[in-house]
Amino acid sequence: MDRRLFLGTFGYPAAAAVLGVSLPSFGRSAAEIARELSSYAGGPDAAATDEAYWGQVGQAFTLDRSMVNLNNGGVSPSPAFVQEAMKRQLDYSNSAPPPHALWRVLEPQKEGVRARLAKQWGVSAEEIAITRNSSESLQICQLGIDLNPGDEILCCTQDYPRMRTTFQQRARREGVVVREVQVPVPAENDAAVLELYRQAISPRTRLMLVSHMVNITGQILPVRDMVSLARKRGIPVIVDGAHALGHFDFKLSDLECDYYGVSLHKWLFAPHGTGMLYVRRDKIKGLWPMQAAEEKLDDDIRKFEEIGTHPAANFLAIGEALTFNQAIGFDRKEARLRYLRDWWAKRLARHDRVRLHTSLDRRFSCGIATAQVEGIDSLELAGWLWDKHRILVVAIKHPEFQGIRVTPSVYTTLEELDRFCSAMEVVIRNGLPS
Repeated sequence: MDRRLFLGTFGYPAAAAVLGVSLPSFGRSAAEIARELSSYAGGPDAAATDEAYWGQVGQAFTLDRSMVNLNNGGVSPSPAFVQEAMKRQLDYSNSAPPPHALWRVLEPQKEGVRARLAKQWGVSAEEIAITRNSSESLQICQLGIDLNPGDEILCCTQDYPRMRTTFQQRARREGVVVREVQVPVPAENDAAVLELYRQAISPRTRLMLVSHMVNITGQILPVRDMVSLARKRGIPVIVDGAHALGHFDFKLSDLECDYYGVSLHKWLFAPHGTGMLYVRRDKIKGLWPMQAAEEKLDDDIRKFEEIGTHPAANFLAIGEALTFNQAIGFDRKEARLRYLRDWWAKRLARHDRVRLHTSLDRRFSCGIATAQVEGIDSLELAGWLWDKHRILVVAIKHPEFQGIRVTPSVYTTLEELDRFCSAMEVVIRNGLPS
């Protein structure tokens, strides 16, 4: 058995001890850990298959390995030092007088986090608001753009349900019209997807919502081309980046979009309840915040952060999460997530009863994939995987398809994926046990 397989099979701490591999101690600071991880000399392709390296990465997390979490797309655990940073800030805000600690000391430190997020994704700090999740970020845009009765909004039948619900409420309340595009599952022709949207745009279209990565399949859509298509017609585009940012390597500046909303507690591993909103500089003034802000903030990205008293600790600890990701390298992380996806998806796809609803072409997907076992109810399958094997996946039952969504992360081992595949193959061969 080679060294990498040994590490993946028997667990990193025990295997490392036997092999004499030095693993970092994660009781140290994020900066120290970052130096150790970033010293890795291999590029993305070499890193993707280096189980020893990802064993080191996995040691950053406080995990119960009796369970297999394959729903990192819902919400991810944070590394231990991210949790510790948040706790330190919470402790401080409760030991010093809170009005002083929160508003005079901690809140101003958020500007450093804002600047780092902006630099990482290639935009101005004056275009980045720190929010609590994707829903808040996107609803600021969905509800903050003025529309008139009869104006049309264009979105997709596979967009996140809460975002579709937001538009449907505007339709009931204001008389706007919601139009929905249906894209293929999977979609492997960008030109065909663009044509579907082009045909759906009418003279009354005033706003578009586009998912950068579709949450139920992991489908990557041609966002930049869709933004260009809409801009030529004077239509602003809101991009749902909940599953994209921190998942695969790109810059917001490359997309040229007007608005981009994301949760940072998914693929960036930031504290739960953290998100980010990008608004292009010339669009800030015309976008109403969900909670009222003073008129002097009309042209200030910070008006979208006027949410009343809230803990600063969650937001400040985003910095540690960003440091962790930068140490790994977003290109190496992308390669690893795609490698993990292929590890299980290609094995299961060999079975005639398995249908993948996600393309394995790197242009159209990354770490998320959805698979269906024909003749098996997906809700029952997900329940059985959890009840009998303590493997957590998400059941998808959409009007257009069904399956289970599988989302490994950087700490997921090949042994865990093999456990998942073995359990699935029991069902493929024999059906769900009674």
